[in-house]
Formats: sequence, structure tokens, C-alpha cells
Amino acid sequence: MDTPDDPEDPMPQTRDTNRRIVLANRPKGRPDDDSLRLETGPVPKAGAGEMLLRTVWLSLDPYMRGRMDDAKSYAAPVELGGVMTGQVVAEVVTSDVDGFAPGDHVLAGSGWQDWAVLDGSQVMNLGRDPAHPSWHLGILGMPGFTAHAGLLNIGEPKPGETVVVAAATGPVGATVGQIAKIRGCRAVGVAGGAEKCAHAVEVLGFDACIDHRSDDFEAQLAAACPEGIDVYFENVGGRTLYAVLPLLNPFARVPVCGMVAWYNLSTLPDGPDRGPQILGTLLRQKVKMQGFIIFDTFGPTEHAAFLKDMTGWLQEGKVRYREQVVEGLEAAPDALLDLLEGRNFGKMVVRVG
Repeated sequence: MDTPDDPEDPMPQTRDTNRRIVLANRPKGRPDDDSLRLETGPVPKAGAGEMLLRTVWLSLDPYMRGRMDDAKSYAAPVELGGVMTGQVVAEVVTSDVDGFAPGDHVLAGSGWQDWAVLDGSQVMNLGRDPAHPSWHLGILGMPGFTAHAGLLNIGEPKPGETVVVAAATGPVGATVGQIAKIRGCRAVGVAGGAEKCAHAVEVLGFDACIDHRSDDFEAQLAAACPEGIDVYFENVGGRTLYAVLPLLNPFARVPVCGMVAWYNLSTLPDGPDRGPQILGTLLRQKVKMQGFIIFDTFGPTEHAAFLKDMTGWLQEGKVRYREQVVEGLEAAPDALLDLLEGRNFGKMVVRVG
């Protein structure tokens, strides 16, 4: 990332300067130091019908890599020179918007910057002093809702079935596995490394977790699923998908919310054409595979059900949640790369303010 500052002496958040991380160049494959740029400018001023927000927490999520590309997708790409997109928890500093007062905390999509001016549309008021405000970017926010709605409405898990999820200690995967256990299923996770797999089993309550880096990963996954796989929650793609395919039971369900293993590809992956294997499995096993974009696919009814369930499960201790906190806006670009390459452990958030 290009930055005007010495990395040993990062610029703090102030009330007279707005730091912004913008898309400097569209990456070809893996983002590099030239992809994002830190800029500074004046703090914007709110006018009539607007409010000024000070960013406190920034969410980092895999979908952000796709927004760097100028390609057809479910959402518009970030413009060159535009602020990187992202959800934040922010404090209202001034407000001329009904329902929002100075001191309130809000959930907004104002991106990678210290300050933003919004009109209140698509902004959720979290109150003046929310408990665990950053959780609204994770277990009580988009990742939690993705896990809940995707698993229950598309995966439709039934007691006694086997549910497999990759990235099992990430914010979506960890939640999928725990909901599967609440619903009486056998939960099998896939994660990178012994520490993450131990966390999935010992803390999150998975029945098993397989290290996808193992030489005999495919054999270990088959042994952990002796009765096959009824639900595979797809958020990774790659080797894990190919290992799952021969284990899918008749009428298995595959909710698809991401393909993080392939997000940095600029061309088709090396190796054999897997199309016949994938489509042949879907046909022979009568598999339902459905992609979904959480806020396009599901609405207020599903969101209300999610918040009711998740709030109760957290209070009852049925769901455990882990965050990885990154300090400082200037650290966000490197942290996003860590996330895309699997070096995160839990939901990654940036403490900006």
C-alpha cells in the first residue's frame, strides 16, 4: 500500500483530517502494495438532512477482493480513486436526520475512512452504548446472518445429518457449524492448521475438523463422514470442494456463499477440467446447489429470525465467537491480504477510532 507516513509512526485518527484508503490500481491476481493508497484530506461537512459519522470499527471480508475488479458481479466495483467499500460501526457526531442523535452508534457502509457523511438511508441505529459494538460486523451482522439464513433456508439441515463447512473457524464457518450442532446434526469442519482444527472441536463443539493442508486430506475427510455428506456449506471452493463432491449423499444441499480459494485468480486454475465431475455429481446425486448474496436473497423476515435466534444463543452460551482485532486503518490492506490467504483466526475487524 502506498502511504505518506513512516510505517513505524502511523497517523492517528484526528478531528481535522480524514484518512481514506482508496483503490489505486486494479490488481491482476493477488493484490500488492500498489493496489491501495492511503490519502488524507479535510473532514467532510454534513448539510441539511445529513449526519457526520466517525468510524470506530471497520469490517474486513473476502468479498472486498471482488470489488477491486472491474467485472460483472452482484455489486458495482469500487471506482479507481474511490474509497474501498466496507461495513463499519461508527459514532454519530452531528445529525440532521430523524432517528439519529449525536452519540448514537450506527452500522453503515461508509468504507475505509475515518469520517463520512450519510443521509441515514441503509444505516442501522445501534443505540448510544451497544454492548460489543464490533459484533455487529460479525456474529450479529452480515457474516452471522449469512451462516444462519444460508444454512437453515437453503441447507435445511435435519437431525442426524452430516453438515460440512470449510473455513470452519472463520466468522461464517464457525457459526454454520455451531448452528448445525444446535439443530442436532453432525458438524465436520475444514480449516488450515492444527490450532484452528483444535479450536473448532474443543471450543466450537464440532464433531471433527480436518486440516486441508494435510497430504491425505481427502482420506481424512471421508473417514470423518462415514455416512456421507448431506449439507456442504460452500465458502471456499478449491481442493475442499473437490474432496466433498464424491461424498455427497443423494438429495444433498449445497448453499454457496463464497469461493475464497479462487478470489485472486486472474485465469482459470491449473489442472483438469472439473466441470464434468461437478455437473455429473449434481445430476446423479440429485444435489441442490444454490448461490446466494445475503441481502439480495433474504429479507426482513429472515433477518428478524436470525437476530432472535442468535441473540438468544449468545445469551445462553450455545454459540461462541472469536474476533481478530487489527489496530489502525493503515494496517487494513495487509490484514485483508492475510484474510484472503487464510492467515486470519476468527472474524477480522479493524479498530479505526
